[in-house]
This record gives sequence, structure tokens and C-alpha cells, in this order.
Amino acid sequence: MNMGIRGRTALVCAASKGLGRACAEALAAEGVNLTILARGAEALEATAAAIRAAHGVTVTAVAADITTPAGREAVLAACPAPDILINNAGGPPPGDFRAWDEAAWQTALNANMVTPIMLIRAVIDGMIERRFGRIVNITSGAVKAPIPMLGLSNGARTGLTGFVAGLSRQVARHNVTINNLLPGMFLTDRLRSNFAAEASKSGKTVEQIADLRRAGNPSLRFGELEEFGAACAWLSSAQAGYVVGQNILLDGGAFAGTL
Repeated sequence: MNMGIRGRTALVCAASKGLGRACAEALAAEGVNLTILARGAEALEATAAAIRAAHGVTVTAVAADITTPAGREAVLAACPAPDILINNAGGPPPGDFRAWDEAAWQTALNANMVTPIMLIRAVIDGMIERRFGRIVNITSGAVKAPIPMLGLSNGARTGLTGFVAGLSRQVARHNVTINNLLPGMFLTDRLRSNFAAEASKSGKTVEQIADLRRAGNPSLRFGELEEFGAACAWLSSAQAGYVVGQNILLDGGAFAGTL
């Protein structure tokens, strides 16, 4: 399928590795020029070089903390008018809600709710004027099925989901779409850290925890990063203009619901 986005520009957050990089790679394969960001400059520059070599697109790398006003200012100076925005940020740590003070909640809400909203606010009017915009927020399967040890993430990402549900219907008439991708278990650094936290409490090894989670999924495997990137590229495509305010779950069938 021709996605109809060759020559477009995308801003991809947290793109040096994991799900963010998978999205950047998939968009670049469709001929989309990129501005990618992450906090670690070395890994980010290596990713930018690899994508340029593989796909021949323009890739601008900005080392910045997108959860800060200064970081957002730097990124938006490099890419003030993206056609595609991929919001992504590392999730807050797991734990028991009794251990989280107000500062922990403020940090989680800033990273996983407020920051995406600030980026949407900064770019959406330009998308409306140009009559094309695709915004994809990487949230979590925990929005559909909350995970007890991920209460900070459950709360913050669900808040973003509610905001998107309202705004997406207001801008759809301008060919600007906002949707959410909800990853289940993809073998990222984040998932490994969650397994390590679970292993430390259960007495099992990380490998045993991983095997249990894999065996408990209807697909009997973890998701491939390329699968996630492909879904992101499709939601960013010209053909996805009638997909508005949706939460698309990629979890191998782990969520056992009819709707």
C-alpha cells in the first residue's frame, strides 16, 4: 500500500530505541522526513545515522528532555510544523501507590499526560491550516486493562486518553486525526525492567517471569517492534483519515474483551 505520506515531516518522541525508534523506522520507510528526539545524545545520533543510511530521508536529531519546557522549545525550534506527531515518553516506575507522594504523581502526569498535550497544542493549528495532520500517542495496554503495579501509568495515560477523546472530534473535520496506540508486551527495556521488579519480589528469575508472560499470551510470544512501527505508520497515513479518537490495542489478544 502507498501510504500517501512520502515527503511529509514527522516529529517522533523518545525515538532512539524501542517503540519510538520502530515508529521512526516505519515512517522513514514510507519516505517521511524525521525529527527525532531522546535524552541520550549518543544513542540518538546512532539511530539517526542508521535511519538515514537505510532509507535516504532527512533525519534531524535533537537531544532533549521533552518533558521540560526547555526541551519542548528546542525540539519545536528544529521542527515547528510537523505533519505527523508521535508522542512517546518512558513510563513511570512500578510500585505500590502507598509509596508515591505528590511529587511522584506530578512527575508521572507531566511526562505521560501534560507533555503530549503541550506538544499537540503547539502543532495542531498548523496542521489544521494545512488540512493534514496525524497525531499518534503511544500509551499502554493498561489503559484498557489496568495493571496494579503500574498505577502511576494507569492514571496518567488514562487522563491523556480522555483528553484525546474530546479533542479528536473537534479537529477531524480539518483532516487532522488523533489516535492512541496501546502496546501490550513488546520486549523493550521498559518491559525488561518491569520483569526485573517482579522477579525481585517473587523470587523467580527474570527469564522465568518472561517465560510465564509469554506462555500466558494467546499468541505465545511478545510483540515485534516492526509490527508496532507498521501500525503507527498506517495510523499516520493518508488512508487513515477516517480513524478518529481510537485506542488501538496491540497485545496479542491478552485483553479478553469483546469490545
